[in-house]
Amino acid sequence: MNSLFFRDTQLEAIAGALGDTSSGLTGAEIGFLLKASQISDVDPTATKRVRLYNAFAGDQNHRKNRVHILAFIRKSMKPERYVSNPERFELMRGRLNQALLFAGLAVDHSGMLQEVAHARTISESRLRAEALRADLVKRGVHEDVLKFCKEELLVSNYFHAVMEAVKSVMDKLRYKSGLTDDGASLIDKALLGERPLVRINALSTESEKSEQKGFANLLKGVAGMFRNTTAHEARIHWNMSKDDAEDLLSMTSLIHRRLDKAHT
Repeated sequence: MNSLFFRDTQLEAIAGALGDTSSGLTGAEIGFLLKASQISDVDPTATKRVRLYNAFAGDQNHRKNRVHILAFIRKSMKPERYVSNPERFELMRGRLNQALLFAGLAVDHSGMLQEVAHARTISESRLRAEALRADLVKRGVHEDVLKFCKEELLVSNYFHAVMEAVKSVMDKLRYKSGLTDDGASLIDKALLGERPLVRINALSTESEKSEQKGFANLLKGVAGMFRNTTAHEARIHWNMSKDDAEDLLSMTSLIHRRLDKAHT
């Protein structure tokens, strides 16, 4: 891993990811990490992306290797740096990996650099998974939904990730209610009736009762759209867009949060 060079285009992409305006390293962090990695800060007044690129390119040209650039990446992606803001870590990791994959590298969830298949043979699903996860983290999506942003679920399209996320909602409802039913039957028994097993509010006013019923109907609609149809029709090839997937996963995130706070 350490004996290879980064191409100029790869260095540009890496510098762009680490110096991203919204979630990248701050100017102070860049200065500290360059010094800690023993890389000369040759252009400290430039924009963050240009500053990083010039520092990386100068170091690689001087040393004839990328050892210190790899050290910079490792230091910048230590998870403990982001304890107070874990969402920022995931956003940075997602953007950085989209650049690193073209060099045959990736940062895993523990912040470690790993060798992976080079971009020439990397499936599009891996890039989709990283991009989808980064966008959902920015939205603040529930952690129980984020785990379904996996490459193996995005081999053909985004449908599988959404379908599995919906399944996780039904699993949580079964856990909260103690029931073993599925689909509409589970929702009716758990959320509806005079004394529902799972309550999202106190049910002390007509407004709260309406909210409970509306929540049950929302869950029925989601379950019917992504579970019942797949049992009867070949919907696994539904050409779902990334925007649609993000909106639908955000909806399942809302349902998860309401169930987390529900009374049983």
